[in-house]
Amino acid sequence: MVHTTLCFDFGNTRLKCAVFNNREMQQVLVLENDSDETIQHLLNTYKPHKSILSSVVNHNPNLEQMLAAASRFHKLNHQSKIPITTPVGKPQDIGADRLALMVAAVDLFPEYNNLVIGLGSAITYNFVNKYHEFLGGGISPGMEMRFKSLKLFTAKLPLVEKDWNLPLIGYDTRTNILSGVILGMAKEIHGMIDAYGERYDNFNVVLTGGDAPYFVYHLKNKIFADPDLIFKGLYAISEHNNG
Repeated sequence: MVHTTLCFDFGNTRLKCAVFNNREMQQVLVLENDSDETIQHLLNTYKPHKSILSSVVNHNPNLEQMLAAASRFHKLNHQSKIPITTPVGKPQDIGADRLALMVAAVDLFPEYNNLVIGLGSAITYNFVNKYHEFLGGGISPGMEMRFKSLKLFTAKLPLVEKDWNLPLIGYDTRTNILSGVILGMAKEIHGMIDAYGERYDNFNVVLTGGDAPYFVYHLKNKIFADPDLIFKGLYAISEHNNG
């Protein structure tokens, strides 16, 4: 029997929903909004058996009730049942999106030390060891944030849109910024991977997030790129919590 699961990822940039039939991801939808009408249309269309929400924004207050009424619903939080341990201190401060990435890495690569690098509004470095202990990581500004900060904190630099076509040596203001931001980020990521690799063996790197395609070919290290990793983690968490 096919059971449909809707996995919602509400981030700072976009609201997205992945549709799973059993363990197979069928499609990823980008939602214009999370209004009652939008959510009800999804529920009517896919008739989910289960649903899960990861949200780092202030979402529609009716959303959780609608999902719970139509499916076996779980909201990802620090009290969710997950197959990893989390750092001591304040587990409630760990972003739901980071937890989902860690669970996906353990689900896909259970015998490895995994560094998951999420490239979205921020760069998140997330490390889970081969004993499935999420040890933490790091956070630094993402690509859009760097472009906007150059515009905001200078008098004359323009806001530059990200572009695939960039030179090492910029020949005007725009290409100077593209080179500095994108290639500079690539060197940062490369250096972080090397630092982790010096400490841990049996080491695996997973690159994910909407900006990941801009960096795959600038990195020398062997990496596994999966733009949909968070949804695979959300599905696994849904199975742990929804039975």
